[in-house]
Amino acid sequence: MTDRSGFDEFVHARGPALARTAYLLTGDHHLAEDLVQAALVQAARHWERIETSPEAYVRRTMYHQNISWWRRRRLAEMPLQSYDAPVPATDPTVRLTLEQALRRLTPRQRTVLVLRYFEDLTEVRTAAELGISRGAVKSMSRQALQRLRVLAPELADLVGADV
Repeated sequence: MTDRSGFDEFVHARGPALARTAYLLTGDHHLAEDLVQAALVQAARHWERIETSPEAYVRRTMYHQNISWWRRRRLAEMPLQSYDAPVPATDPTVRLTLEQALRRLTPRQRTVLVLRYFEDLTEVRTAAELGISRGAVKSMSRQALQRLRVLAPELADLVGADV
């Protein structure tokens, strides 16, 4: 890596956003840190090749690494813990309800929801990122949203009943 300063600037500028996404993917602060670090190590190795669009590369690496962790460990459910990054002011009851409901989703369901609704990816892009079919993305999204509706019906006001 010849342009160390460019990589350092990228990490400094985009690190917090990557950490938030990693936390949403994993549901665990420590695993999120590991996920970001693993993706940044990969990015550092290939910096000269990816420096025109490093964020896309790092995010794709995080998604793929997270899938690899599912397959290796077969974790049934991973607990959501508090994340010490700034959180927009919201009703604490709503935030706690959402955290409890997300905690009860499977890692795959949580990842699909993060990509679709937090990262705002299309079904096609989500499928491509995860290496699954578009139908699987649609099915997992539907199942995850249904499960959230059952676990926390009071959250329907936040997103509307049609979502």
